[in-house]
Amino acid sequence: MGQVVTLGELLDAAASHREAGHTIALANGCFDLLHVGHVRYLSGAAEQADRLIVAINSDAMVTALKGPGQPILPSEERAELVAALAMVDYVVVFSTPTVAGLLDELKPDVHCKGTDYTVDTVPEREVVRRYGGRMMIVGDPKDHSTQGLLTRIAERLRDPARS
Repeated sequence: MGQVVTLGELLDAAASHREAGHTIALANGCFDLLHVGHVRYLSGAAEQADRLIVAINSDAMVTALKGPGQPILPSEERAELVAALAMVDYVVVFSTPTVAGLLDELKPDVHCKGTDYTVDTVPEREVVRRYGGRMMIVGDPKDHSTQGLLTRIAERLRDPARS
C-alpha cells in the first residue's frame, strides 16, 4: 500500500529511491471517483518505472478544472483511495493548474499521461524535456470518466429499470 506524503517527504523518499538505483514515474489527475480507467492508467504508469508517484489535484483545482459540484470526494479521501492501489508507492496533493512545478522539483524519470493526450499535447512537455525526462502515454482509450459515472448513477436513480 502506498503512502500519502507531503512534498518534503516525497522529495526525501525520491532521493532515497534514486540512491538505491530505482527509477521514478509520476502520474497525475483528479481521481474524484475511482473507476476502471484510473486503474488502467495507473497500471500503465507503474510499468514505466520502479516506483510510482501519483499527484492528485487539490479540491480547489478540481473545481477550477471540472466546474461546480466537483470534487465529490475531498482530496484527503481521494489520496487515501489512490494510495491503497497496489501499484502506487506515494501520493501527494498539488494545488497548481498543472503539475509542472512538481515535475521541476522531483524530476521523475518518466512523466505519464492518459490517452486523452499525445506527447505533443502534454502541458508539461517542455519541463520534462528540459530536465531530460521522458513522457509516456499510458492506459486504455478515454472511454471512462467520473462525469460519465455520475451521469449513469443519476440515470439509474431516476429510472432503476434501466439497469
